[in-house]
Amino acid sequence: MSDEEEETTEPELSYKQKLEIAKWFLLNSPPGEIQYVAKDVKAVLKDENVYETAAAEAFPLYNKSHMICLQLLDRSSDVLVTSFSEISEDEYIDPRTAQVAVVDHVKQACIEVRPASDEELPSAYIEEYRCALDAEISKYVGEVYPKGVCSVYSTKGKHVEEPGTDFELVVVISASRHSPQNFCNGSWRSIWNVVFEDELQIVELRGRMQVGAHYFEEGNVQLDTKHECKDSTAFQSADDCAISLTNIIRHHETEYLNSLQTSYLNLPDNTFKDLRRKLPVTRTLFPWHNTMQFNLTRDISKELGIGK
Repeated sequence: MSDEEEETTEPELSYKQKLEIAKWFLLNSPPGEIQYVAKDVKAVLKDENVYETAAAEAFPLYNKSHMICLQLLDRSSDVLVTSFSEISEDEYIDPRTAQVAVVDHVKQACIEVRPASDEELPSAYIEEYRCALDAEISKYVGEVYPKGVCSVYSTKGKHVEEPGTDFELVVVISASRHSPQNFCNGSWRSIWNVVFEDELQIVELRGRMQVGAHYFEEGNVQLDTKHECKDSTAFQSADDCAISLTNIIRHHETEYLNSLQTSYLNLPDNTFKDLRRKLPVTRTLFPWHNTMQFNLTRDISKELGIGK
């Protein structure tokens, strides 16, 4: 090998570098596409140890950030893989059925189910509010999101036995539409922190919504947009709170969806046009009102001498 060839040879990546690159690709996979990306990453790496370590670290983070939905073994319900439902590294609770699912993150499957312990469940007082809100949110999601899944989790103060203490519930809504055969995948994720403040007799809401989409037919177009909002309502009975909170969530999510639709309707006329050069190199405006005056076929034929 010549000295010149030795100088141009790039050094091989270290184990740590390969691991970080593999994890980056896995974690940045579009909605519903991590298994496809994982297959390609494994083929490129050609190193089983690096791939297995990267997958073991990346898949749990990806599954929780995308709030994937897995069916319980007996098909009685679904469990959402989120940081709010997490009992341990591979255990996630379904508060609706009081069951804990053991999850294989890499296979994205539920492999075992056990009953939730008393310590993992909220008190009867908190469960009354959680259950009422879960029922209303389920009706809303069923109406608005064709393939939506939702759950309500008790986080802070879940063992409070009676009025007089603040507590918090978290509403999680996850909806996805995966159609790789049509070269498109997408997801909706929203998280609502609901804080019940007993002293002020008010309920504070903080919402975070995220929409992701990927279209890859003869190209690669991705959308990743986020929105946050706040609101509040009066601290009432469990049923009245549930109705009021669901109406607030419905209002903000509908408003956000409408704003997205409006902005995309304006893409051809406004956004794409703004991206264009105001004047071409010739410093002459392009006659959009009369494009038929240009005969590209004639001009190209003349330039190339075709037909002579």
